[in-house]
Amino acid sequence: MDYQTFRPHSDLEAVVNCYWTLEVPAENNAQRQRIIPDGCIEMAFILGDDIKRYSSQDEFILQPRAMVLGQTIEPFYIEPTGYVNTFAVSFYPYGFANFVSIPIKNLANKETPIELLFEPNAAKELEQNIIQATTTKQRIEIIEHFLLGELNDTRTIDKIVKMTIDVLQATNGSASINTILNEDLSKRRQLERNFIKQIGVSPKQLGKVIRLQTALKMLLSEKAESLTHVAYESDYFDQSHFIKDFKEFTGVNPKDFLGNENMALSTLFYR
Repeated sequence: MDYQTFRPHSDLEAVVNCYWTLEVPAENNAQRQRIIPDGCIEMAFILGDDIKRYSSQDEFILQPRAMVLGQTIEPFYIEPTGYVNTFAVSFYPYGFANFVSIPIKNLANKETPIELLFEPNAAKELEQNIIQATTTKQRIEIIEHFLLGELNDTRTIDKIVKMTIDVLQATNGSASINTILNEDLSKRRQLERNFIKQIGVSPKQLGKVIRLQTALKMLLSEKAESLTHVAYESDYFDQSHFIKDFKEFTGVNPKDFLGNENMALSTLFYR
């Protein structure tokens, strides 16, 4: 697997986390890969062979070749049908709402073709330009030109939503919403409504995903002395709480995560 990341232009760095590319040679017996929620929304372009996304053990769809993958709160499986070649944009949790007018909650837990989110002719032209480009540098220039043209006023994002995400990220997802709001419970309902609309998941769900990221990175860094140590360093109440949340978002226990062939792709992303 060849996975690379690239920094965005300074005019987009407040909303775009990174650009990434992934190339994997075709394999006769490719393993299904479990994709774990990471709190980000992504716009992806499939440049290689088709990729299956499983909705059950035996049922699948072919992912759109130019799509936006909204917030996910549970793991799902994908399976390449051959050569994998993907170019993608990873947006910060509040990033993608700056480019579209529809509620972000409508994108959650599914792939949406880009022509349903942007002017269809412009979306089709973008897809064709990305496909015809011969280098990652060219693709980044193409997507940045498009995004800068679509960028709304960044004040689109509610200040309290932005502040809440900043605090959750700074505290690895462990800060309580009541603490962030200084115990002003009158603001909580409004925050949750705006969060669902602009982020796609609730503040609590995003906090759990961010905290899981901290634990995953610790497991993969080989600095973990024990599961109890990981739970403590990631601000879980105890080891059982950590294992419960870990299994909710990955589908497996922490001990079964490392070395799991179905987790190879997620392991690569989190490293």
